[in-house]
Parts: sequence; C-alpha cells; structure tokens
Amino acid sequence: MRRLPAHLLTLFAFLALGRLAWAHPIPDLPVRASFEADGSCQIQVEIDLRCFEADPNKAPSVLQEEFLKMSPEQREQLKQKAKAYLPGSVEFFFEPLGRLAPEFTFDFTTPDGNALTKPDDIVVLTGIWRTKIPAGIAGYRIRAVPGRNLSVLYLNRLLGKQVERMQVLFPGEDSFVLDLTGVASKNAATAVAGSVGQKSGMSGWWSTLVEFMREGFLHVLPLGLDHILFVLGVFLLSREWRPLLMQVTSFTLAHTLTLGLATVGLVNVSPAIVEPIIAGSIAVVALENIFRPRYTNWRLLVVGLFGLVHGLGFAGALSALNLPSSSLLVGLLGFNLGVEGGQLGVIALAFLTTGWLVDPAKYRRFIVVPGSVAIAALGLFWMVQRIVG
Repeated sequence: MRRLPAHLLTLFAFLALGRLAWAHPIPDLPVRASFEADGSCQIQVEIDLRCFEADPNKAPSVLQEEFLKMSPEQREQLKQKAKAYLPGSVEFFFEPLGRLAPEFTFDFTTPDGNALTKPDDIVVLTGIWRTKIPAGIAGYRIRAVPGRNLSVLYLNRLLGKQVERMQVLFPGEDSFVLDLTGVASKNAATAVAGSVGQKSGMSGWWSTLVEFMREGFLHVLPLGLDHILFVLGVFLLSREWRPLLMQVTSFTLAHTLTLGLATVGLVNVSPAIVEPIIAGSIAVVALENIFRPRYTNWRLLVVGLFGLVHGLGFAGALSALNLPSSSLLVGLLGFNLGVEGGQLGVIALAFLTTGWLVDPAKYRRFIVVPGSVAIAALGLFWMVQRIVG
C-alpha cells in the first residue's frame, strides 16, 4: 500500500486537532465581596452562560438579541442551572465559622452587572447574596472547587475601598484570608486599615502582578491554540535570530498597544470581527512561509498588523473580568508579561523540537513546508467556522 506523504499526514493531524480548538477562552468566574463598617456584607458572582455548555471554549457568548427570544420557562431553567452550578465551582468560608451556604438571587445582566440595553450586550447571570457578619468573624476566604475548567477571580472591597490584592484561583486552590477583624466595631476603619495586609502575606500590587502573569501565560500555553500556531508560523519563516527577533518585537509592540487600549475601553471591536481575522492571520503567515520564504520588511508589517488584532483578542479575555481601576494597570502589565512568557515558551519548544535538523534544505522540506501547509489549512478552517458562527 502506498504511504501518504508526510505533509498530508501532518495536515490531517492538524485538521483533527482543529475539532478541539479553543476559539474562545474558558470563562472566568468573578467573585466580588463587599464588607461595610456596620457588618453588612454582599457577595456577588457572575456566571457566563457558556459555562453550562459541554465545551465552554467552543460555545459563543449569548447576546441580548438571543436572550429576548427565550421564553420565561427557558430563563428560569438557566437560573436553576446557575444555582446548581455555583456550589460545584466555588466554596465560601468565614473564619473561624467555616464553610457557608449562601443563597444567591440571580438575574440576567451584562458582565459588569448593568441592565441589558443593546442587542450585542453579552448576557451573564449575576447572583447576589446579602448577609450580616456574625460576631467573632475574623476573616473571609474562598476556594475554587477541583474538577472545573475555569478560574475564579477573587475581588474584595472593605469600607468602600477596593482591596489592592486580588487573586486568580485555579481549580483546587484557596484564596488568601481577607482580615475582617473589627469590621463591625466602632473602630472598624482603623482596625481594617491596619490589619488587611497581615493575613494576605504579599503586597497587593505584587500579588496582582504575579496572578495575572500566570493568567496571561496560560492564555497562550496551553489554552491559546490559535495564538500558538501564529507564533509557530512566525518561527517557521527563519530560525535566524535577527528575523525572528524583529518579528516577535513587532508582534509584541502591536498587541501590547491594542491590549491596553481595549482593556481600558478606548477601543471596542466585536469578537465576531476579531476572531475570524485572528484565524486568517494564522493562514497568511503560514502561506507566506511557503510562497515568500525570505524575510522582508513586508513580513514585518504583516506580523505587526496582525499583532494589533491579536491584542484585541486577548483584551476580550481581560476586559471581561471588569477589573477595578486600582488594579487594572498592574493586572494589564502582568497579563501582558505572561503572554510574552508564553510566546517565548512556544519559540523555545520549537527550537528544541527542530534543532536536530540542521540541513537547511531538509529542514524546509520536512518541517517548514508540511508544517506551514497544516497551519494554513487549520487557520482557514477556523476562519470559515468562526464566520458562519
């Protein structure tokens, strides 16, 4: 029996991988708690409706125009799903009381908790639980339950002020204990101001930076398959350090710019436009490796332009978290550093994987051409898939 050429085998493998591709990041679960001097407490959670799907990564966000077509029964079913879903995702604790059993009231809102007003508003289920802190409570913490494929964002306010330290908890991780000593006492302001840092164990801005570096890294490795393939497409043009450095620098500067602008709300482009272009960019750089195998300034321009679009894609993941302004810049910096670390990790793995093949002709024949064909085919497949919904 005649064997299939290596490049066809690679193509089939990548197309099969495309069935598992993650076009949308797994939704995070923001948990926002607010504690006042009189002991009143409000905990708010925001559940993206994609969380109820078998594969949240492939599911599109539910928009208001779709939501309006739902019957009252369908909407009530979603609320019941949220009530059943939440206990298996996050656990709440007051110290030393132990685990809580909050009874959340859910309503449909935008990701920032506002009313749905526009057809393209993303719909989430926002749950709110209000209570009074019992006497003797010294701290509050949460735990991300093992077994889920989402991270939990731990955000807190004390006496009307945002707590600088925040955490991104992956399944099985516990948050730091937020010190509530004296919150309900007459000297609450003094007690809290002097004690918040004692139980956190790390300064607020540094902790936020580290947490979002990890979040950014994971949005590339292993979660960002489309971004990984784009970086591999850049790498396959040339293993020489100068062309590679120039392309990576151009791409980094470009996506850093749009990531920052979009996260702070100065630029807003629909994912329906961004996602197909990202997929198309993968195909373009891969095809260039085949038909324009030499590095030129044109290649630098192409990579830079597509970097702007990739930045918008990452901003969708970060801006959806609705970070408080006090933590936004640090979170943005950390997320971007994490993305860069992920990119460098992809390039390092590519060097380690292909370094054994030193002959340029064989490298192009057995690595560059079949790899670029497979990457281009998968990029085109994703682009069509995302255009048609």
